[in-house]
Amino acid sequence: MQIDTEHLHYWMCAIRDSEDPKFTLEAFWKGQIKSKEWLIQQARPFITKHSSIEIHGGWVGTLASLLFQSPIPIKHITSVDIDPKCESIAVMMNKGEEIIGKFKAMTADMTTLTDNPDVVINTSCEHISQEQYNTWLANRSDDTLLILQSNNYALPDHIRTVRNIEEFKTQCNVNVLWSGVLEFPLYNRFMIIGKKGQV
Repeated sequence: MQIDTEHLHYWMCAIRDSEDPKFTLEAFWKGQIKSKEWLIQQARPFITKHSSIEIHGGWVGTLASLLFQSPIPIKHITSVDIDPKCESIAVMMNKGEEIIGKFKAMTADMTTLTDNPDVVINTSCEHISQEQYNTWLANRSDDTLLILQSNNYALPDHIRTVRNIEEFKTQCNVNVLWSGVLEFPLYNRFMIIGKKGQV
């Protein structure tokens, strides 16, 4: 996908202005960017109208920025992360859209959120326990489009990885519209697009 110079400028500002530039740069690992490009490519056929989107586990706002630069029709994006240092970075990463009221970043625990936009993206399924995930899912409406990602990468903060896409489907317990695997040298990324209610 094409990255425009205005967004690239705000990316550089976000890195430069963050208290820990190395922390921000971690969002630009090849695997991180490729996983987000893949998500956008696969989600595009399912998001056909101007939609409100929440990204749970939004980190420093990279996915939001890439979505704004994609052909997906977007009304508004809210990027949510439990880590408070992510909020200001995400705002700078998406400063152009924040200025015109299309982007918001907030610090919150995703399991406590009960609002239901058109689309909810959770690319941090490996970072929460099954109990937390079940609480999170219970707060989603039946007709909200859910885009979920996990992986099989053993890291200390990955507390609920999966071995394959079938195990991920069992964990997620949603009605699946699409599922797939993106292979990397060190791990696989798993993704499900679906809804809690009937599809």
